[in-house]
Amino acid sequence: MNNSPLVSVGTYLGLRLVQAGMRNFFTVPGDFNLVLLDQLLKVPNLRMISCCNELNAGYSADGYAREAGFSMAAVTYTVGGLSMLNAVAGAYAENLSLLAVSGGPNTNDSPEHYKTHHTIGEYNIYHQEQCYAPVVKAVCAIRHLEDAARMIDDAIKVCLIEKKPVYLEIACNLAGQLIPAPTDSFLENFSFKAKSDERALNAAVAAAASRINAAIKPILIAGVDIRTADASESFLQLANKMESAVVVTPDAKGIVPEDLSTFIGTYWPEVSSPSCSAIVESSDCQIMTGVQLTDYTTTGRTDLYKKDSSIKIGKNSISMPEGYFANVQMSDFLAALATKVAKNDDSMQEFLRLKVDPPTTPPAAPADKLSLKELRRQIQGILTCDTILIAETGDSWFNGQLLHLPRGSRYHVQMQYGSIGWSVGATFGAALGCKPGGRVISLIGDGSFQLTAQELSNMIRYKVNPIIFLMNNGGYTIEVEIHDGPYNNIQNWDYAGLINIFNAGKGNGLGIRANTAGELSSAIKQALVHEGGPVLIECSLSRDDCSIELLEWGSRVAKANARI
Repeated sequence: MNNSPLVSVGTYLGLRLVQAGMRNFFTVPGDFNLVLLDQLLKVPNLRMISCCNELNAGYSADGYAREAGFSMAAVTYTVGGLSMLNAVAGAYAENLSLLAVSGGPNTNDSPEHYKTHHTIGEYNIYHQEQCYAPVVKAVCAIRHLEDAARMIDDAIKVCLIEKKPVYLEIACNLAGQLIPAPTDSFLENFSFKAKSDERALNAAVAAAASRINAAIKPILIAGVDIRTADASESFLQLANKMESAVVVTPDAKGIVPEDLSTFIGTYWPEVSSPSCSAIVESSDCQIMTGVQLTDYTTTGRTDLYKKDSSIKIGKNSISMPEGYFANVQMSDFLAALATKVAKNDDSMQEFLRLKVDPPTTPPAAPADKLSLKELRRQIQGILTCDTILIAETGDSWFNGQLLHLPRGSRYHVQMQYGSIGWSVGATFGAALGCKPGGRVISLIGDGSFQLTAQELSNMIRYKVNPIIFLMNNGGYTIEVEIHDGPYNNIQNWDYAGLINIFNAGKGNGLGIRANTAGELSSAIKQALVHEGGPVLIECSLSRDDCSIELLEWGSRVAKANARI
């Protein structure tokens, strides 16, 4: 007989979340999740964070998961859940552990054959899980009390193991019902690291080492799945042993310390860091580690990866001309490979011969109109080991790539999904999820900001202190460079003035407008000492003042989009 104390289903969920290390969760209330929220509020050390809408709640959970490792957003049925669906799809594309929780209809509703509000007006009221199924790793719908504990445990485990979103629906009439409280910490003795098949691992390491040791100019290419596979340390072991040149793909910036002696920059075909493309494309042994090949990361499919002769290291498989090796974990493979390869710095020496030091950007005169180059120069001066840099989809990607990250700083983009507006919520979530002492700095375009601007009010409400550089150039610059038209123009806002609107006389947000280099310098000085709220610096830029890299990249992506 189970003598455990009883708790509600909602409280059980909250207790498990705390055991998994969660400190905050995001929500928008609605009648199907109100009892659930009541029960979650009873859980010590778990804070409810309110958001302005469900899409923003999902984006905030995205940013929180990037920094804290695990997040949750709880919404109401259909009108809330479908609003959040876009953000959850983005988290799936970006390999994030986001638990998407929705209140569900009363379990008596469907058998009664009666239409229920917040649904699409059909008698089959369980349509939301069908909408979520393609963009989550698992669907767990609690409609029977005896399933609640098992489904909650399974949902959290799958979310953490797979590093993908999971959909958890809790019927509104069950959220407050009692079940036995958890008596164990279900994660204490649970391994989230899959084991490699030893025979496959040994065979893959032997084949890869033979190929690398026979190569003339091997090169290491770090992709974003290194982060997903928790393989950063083992990648560095291999890099330090080989001493070959190391590059990152654009979505993997920050995974490799940029002060590593063999780090040479970003490979992004025609918009690569200086001399990077020549080194990558001339290599006779490209070691592609966690690389995601998309039309964005390959600049409209113009990459020159040697896919037929490269070593492709995935999260749990290895592929090379010698064969395909399944059930081989990336971290295990890299660590073992580091013990079998010899030093070969030929690719690094070639880079040093080709390397041209980038021109220094002299400071603009204080009265000079603010330019993108000056903006980057001044932002570079405030990056520290505690910085979390977030770059919105658009020219912010390219400006972010041109910044040097100090060791320890972190960098986030949403390059696979590329949903504009993502960064506002992600900034909020990352600011709540980062370690003490961390400070978020975000680069956001005006067009993107307009999609999700409301969440600035909750940054004020919860007293987080990111610095947002809002680039006001009058439209969707990235779309202009891909395919221009009148639809890329937007109504201008008083962005700096929005802070005072959201402060409502009692908040501590700070909004500053910078039209000149001197005004930007003054604004940054104020931002660095400001506490208790966000700082938004509206940077007035000319419409055509964008990075050269965006111009090149945009033309290549447009060409790829137009192919017949």
